[in-house]
Amino acid sequence: MNWRILEQWDKEYFWHPFTQMKVYREEENLIFERGEGVYLYDVKGRKFIDAISSLWCNVHGHNHPKLNQALIDQLKKVAHTTTLGSSNVPAILLAKRLVEISPKCLTKVFYSEDGAEAVEIAIKIAYQYWRNKGEKRKIFITLSEAYHGDTLGAVSLGGIDLFHGTYKDILFETIKLPSPYIFCKKNYGGLSEECKNALLEILEEILKSRDDIVAVSLEAGIQGAAGMLPFPKGFLRGVRELTKKYGVLMIVDEVATGFGRTGTMFYCEQEDVCPDFMCLGKGLTGGYLPLAATLTTEEVFNAFLGEFGEMKHFYHGHTYTGNNLACAVALANLEVFEEEKTLEKLQPKIEYLSQRLKEFWELDFVGDVRQLGFMAGIELVKDKEKGIPFPYGERTGFKVAYKCREKGVFLRPLGDVMVLMMPLVVEREHIDQVVDALKWAIESLKT
Repeated sequence: MNWRILEQWDKEYFWHPFTQMKVYREEENLIFERGEGVYLYDVKGRKFIDAISSLWCNVHGHNHPKLNQALIDQLKKVAHTTTLGSSNVPAILLAKRLVEISPKCLTKVFYSEDGAEAVEIAIKIAYQYWRNKGEKRKIFITLSEAYHGDTLGAVSLGGIDLFHGTYKDILFETIKLPSPYIFCKKNYGGLSEECKNALLEILEEILKSRDDIVAVSLEAGIQGAAGMLPFPKGFLRGVRELTKKYGVLMIVDEVATGFGRTGTMFYCEQEDVCPDFMCLGKGLTGGYLPLAATLTTEEVFNAFLGEFGEMKHFYHGHTYTGNNLACAVALANLEVFEEEKTLEKLQPKIEYLSQRLKEFWELDFVGDVRQLGFMAGIELVKDKEKGIPFPYGERTGFKVAYKCREKGVFLRPLGDVMVLMMPLVVEREHIDQVVDALKWAIESLKT
């Protein structure tokens, strides 16, 4: 089909997420047609490195033969069957496999379609858990600058006013701890042990004084959508110890960090943390189909068991919960991790990226560089010495991202934070192309 017609129809009919459509309709936009490995090709035949993994979800590259074949094989059997009161083969096999590779206390898997729903499910299960035990707790503790998705429960746990402020009147009450990175940088000059302890003291004071806390909810190791803001090392483990001490549940959102993004399958492994809930999404299917999972413990699961008339069961589910195709490709995704030794091969890439990221400190318009594993953010500022940001309406981050397209690199920033979240299978030459293009585009702000 003629690409000009597609552009016209795109702007006429398609309302895009997180997009100011007035601006979108005034600009030239990418319309992707196919992918191969780490590359995407648009309808004009142009080739781009997918440097954000199609919004942080592509793991092994596009058009992977094993993942393709898994879908074909399952499609020949059946595309979808309901899991409300019945089951299917790939959903069962995937649930068993997820339990095997997750922290040991997690033994039960509840499926959904995306990360926000996985968090929403954790919220509802945690709340009902206490009700089933005869306690009427209702308060969640979360972090400022948190992001857990865009459904109302997930938004209630969120703390980014730009995204969430509009809806404040229809959200449930939460207690928000300071964002660790911002708090530590402001008060301690960095992510020190002293700062970590100060944050944990704040949390402990809250837990001591309240008996109505349902759960503490936080992302795993880094606040992604806030602009790649890492936690002090050991903070996650400290929160787990306090929640156990005071008998409060813990929800860990591994939607963005799971499936190798931080260098291990899940970040929880790095701090030996086993939460009451672990939320997964994005990379679960290798970036192929929408699928998410909420993992929880035997203790939580058992609180929902009873006679039918007791009405203790979890009244929640979606039409496509545990979809056969999505679960089949997720199983294949986990097999590729093993067969291609993805995590082992990733370690030198993380180190190489870390070395190349140091070069951004030399640039006039870079105010901060942050990294956790293979996740990185480069923050753009108007005045480096004074830390003055660019005005929001100037869309500086987008201007830099659009400039990168001239060098064959596809990026989408978080405001004025340039996010690097490449597929785990990129090689050094791809990292070089992305870093070189981004440096060049940032330098172009001088003209």
